[in-house]
Amino acid sequence: MAQTPSTMVALGTVAPEFNLKDTISGDWFSFSNLKGEKGTVVMFICNHCPFVHHVLEEILMIANDYRVQGIGFIAISSNDAVKYPQDGPQLMAEFAFENDFRFPYFYDESQETAKAYDAACTPDFFLFDNQDRLVYRGQLDDSRPGNGIPLSGSDLRGAIDGVIYNRLIYPKQKPSIGCNIKWK
Repeated sequence: MAQTPSTMVALGTVAPEFNLKDTISGDWFSFSNLKGEKGTVVMFICNHCPFVHHVLEEILMIANDYRVQGIGFIAISSNDAVKYPQDGPQLMAEFAFENDFRFPYFYDESQETAKAYDAACTPDFFLFDNQDRLVYRGQLDDSRPGNGIPLSGSDLRGAIDGVIYNRLIYPKQKPSIGCNIKWK
């Protein structure tokens, strides 16, 4: 299993705009349509990655805990669905329904959104404040498949708390580790 680190985009970067079709609802949305009142988490995930499967339960808990506090959540898959058909839009919708996603799950067919965000792996997390400025990018926590460290979501949760409660977010952040995005 390949272990690709996320690209540590410069803090303060403005959230790139996109216009993508949600595989769950079939509707088109932009970042501006979905951003939260206090901040927004953009996460690059996919259906088949063992790293995503490892953290999925915690991702869902974090989204459920914080969306009621003004944080928007957006999931995007940018994998090449021709070479990796399990990551195609129809199966993405099924995956979202099976796992009770309460946020949109977009298919980035052109891969332009992943490139705009400089996403490198799945899962890859980006947290933007209410001014759409990047305040956190990197890992969910230190847990990885097989390393024995329990999931806590502590890194992402700490950053989200910083956004909500106007606290300092530690600038020395660890990259996420996961499967590389399957580029065309």
